[in-house]
Amino acid sequence: MPTALREVATLFLRLGATAFGGPAAHIALMHDDVVRRRRWLTDAEFLDLIGLVNLIPGPNSTEMAIHVGKRRAGWRGFAVAGLAFVLPAVAIVLALAWAYVEYGATPQVAGVLAGIKPVVIALIAQALWSLGPRAVKGPATAVIGLAALALGLAGVNEILLLFGGGVLLMAARGLKPAPGLSGAVLGLPAFGAATGLVAAAAPFSLTTLFLTFLKIGAVMYGSGYVLLAFLRADLVTRLGWLTDPQLLDAVAIGQVTPGPLFTSATFIGYLLGGLPGALLATLGIFLPSFIFVALSGPLLRRLRGSPVMGSFLDGVNVSALALMAVVAWRLGRGSLVDVPTAVIGVIALVLLTRTKIASLWLIGGGAAFGLLRTIVG
Repeated sequence: MPTALREVATLFLRLGATAFGGPAAHIALMHDDVVRRRRWLTDAEFLDLIGLVNLIPGPNSTEMAIHVGKRRAGWRGFAVAGLAFVLPAVAIVLALAWAYVEYGATPQVAGVLAGIKPVVIALIAQALWSLGPRAVKGPATAVIGLAALALGLAGVNEILLLFGGGVLLMAARGLKPAPGLSGAVLGLPAFGAATGLVAAAAPFSLTTLFLTFLKIGAVMYGSGYVLLAFLRADLVTRLGWLTDPQLLDAVAIGQVTPGPLFTSATFIGYLLGGLPGALLATLGIFLPSFIFVALSGPLLRRLRGSPVMGSFLDGVNVSALALMAVVAWRLGRGSLVDVPTAVIGVIALVLLTRTKIASLWLIGGGAAFGLLRTIVG
């Protein structure tokens, strides 16, 4: 195996097995490895990829992994990075789904997660500090970023903020979009919706299960709460295959395990159709990400080569960072709940900014702290 491909496989297998905290945290972990430590990409290149994955449906952190793998090791890296990031989480969720079916409950890992969460906040903060100067390129981007931050905290839709930021910056710079190129970019979400057609209510079948998750993977933007809404609309309300408690357990499993939250699909597929159901649900929800990255990747150079669409991407980038800051704030309010957790967060942030310590060691230390605190207390 070529060195670059082996490096991609090793990195994303590790991240897939240890990356807790949701998309913002995953992207912060990737930034720590591929920009700060390995220098595969510059801050500017990484920031452009953040903007690009926010323009397309699907799990942003998985799409970032695929993009990074393609940059580092070509098309083989494209496939290896995505699979390496997803498969460890799928394996963990499959084991938990089996335990759930056998014993009727989800394992309790609250203590370990309580120790990891302050480290996650520190990782996001470090990434924001590093990427911020690249995103804020003048007064206009600063105003758009602050507005996106305020509106994001107020609960305004993420997609409206991302596309609005891009359009506002073009307007601020006195630019009008070129119909061909802007149409290609803004048409990606429409393509996702067109691929998302699925049959109406039907008895359980593996085909309908696959098509349902294919639709969700092709059209879903936003946070885990948006995923919960999509899953409930299809699997509880329309098809009647799941109960609300089962759905909440599935989303909880996706949240407390490393890797992408979309592995909730693996859990649901196993509940409904055993191992074949788990594999088909997983394939359905992640396949669109690979397609969208393959389609959108070649657009990035054209975007940056066009002053008009380059401005649009700058607006999207600063808005995406503002939304990362919103996530960090919300996570922080629920994670830094007392003096010990605050101290863990501060120590992690100091180590990240003053040393080249790997994030894996910090996460391991936070997990050990949380476990010890649970046992003692």
